[in-house]
Amino acid sequence: MIQTDGLTKRFAPPKRGLPEVVAVNNVSFEARPGEVFGLLGENGAGKTTTLRLLSTILAPTAGTARILGYDIVKEPEQVRRLIGVVATDTGLYDRLTPRETLRYFGELNDVDRATIERRSNELFAKLQMEEYADRRAGQLSKGTKQKVHVARAMISDPPVLLLDEPTAGLDVTSARAVDNFIIEAKGLGKTILFSSHIMSEVEKVCDRVAIIQHGALIVEGTLEELKGHKADAKFEDVFVRLLGEGQR
Repeated sequence: MIQTDGLTKRFAPPKRGLPEVVAVNNVSFEARPGEVFGLLGENGAGKTTTLRLLSTILAPTAGTARILGYDIVKEPEQVRRLIGVVATDTGLYDRLTPRETLRYFGELNDVDRATIERRSNELFAKLQMEEYADRRAGQLSKGTKQKVHVARAMISDPPVLLLDEPTAGLDVTSARAVDNFIIEAKGLGKTILFSSHIMSEVEKVCDRVAIIQHGALIVEGTLEELKGHKADAKFEDVFVRLLGEGQR
C-alpha cells in the first residue's frame, strides 16, 4: 500500500556558509494493507517531513514512494485521491461548522451528497462530537478541532491514512475515541501511517514501527521484535534505548 524507496529531502542552508539541512535521508520501508505502521522519532527527526513527502505537499530531493502503485512524484493527483491526511495544523475555516466542513471537503472529493451526510453522522458519532456538529469551528476547543480534522480526512473513505500526531491536544476520553477509530479503520483494511510521541498509544494501535533519527531510519519491526527478550518492557524504555544505540 505504501512503499518508500530511498526517500530523501534536503533543504537549502538557513544562512550562507552553513551546510544544507538533510531532513529525510534515504528512508525505505513498506506499510501493508490493514496495518498501522508507526513512524517514531524525537522532534526534528524527520517524521513530519516524511509524511509531507508522502502526501505530495513536498517533493523529494531524491528517491520516491508509491501509494497503491502510484508514484508520488510522477502521479501526485492520483496519490491525493487515495489518501486522508491529518497534520499538526488543523487548518479549519472558523466560519464553517464541522458538518459544513465535511460537506465541503466531501464535494471536493466527488462524494455524493447522500453519502456525505451518512458518513458525516457516522464520523460524528464515532468521534463523540455530535453536540458540536453544527457549531462554528472558531468556537470549538483545540481538541474538538482536531477531531474535526480527523473526520475531514475520512469523509471520502480513503484506503490510506497519513496521521501526524492525530491525538494532539485531546483529553483522555477524546484521545481514546480517536485511537479506537484508528483500530476500526485498520479492521476495514485501511493502511495507516501513524506518528505519535505517546508510547502507550503506539503500543495500543501499532502493528509495526520504524524509528527515525536525524532523518535516517535506524530500526524497524514489530513491537515484540524491538523489545527482544524483554516482552514485559515498556516501549518507552525500548524507544529511548534504541535512540541511544543509534547515536553510537
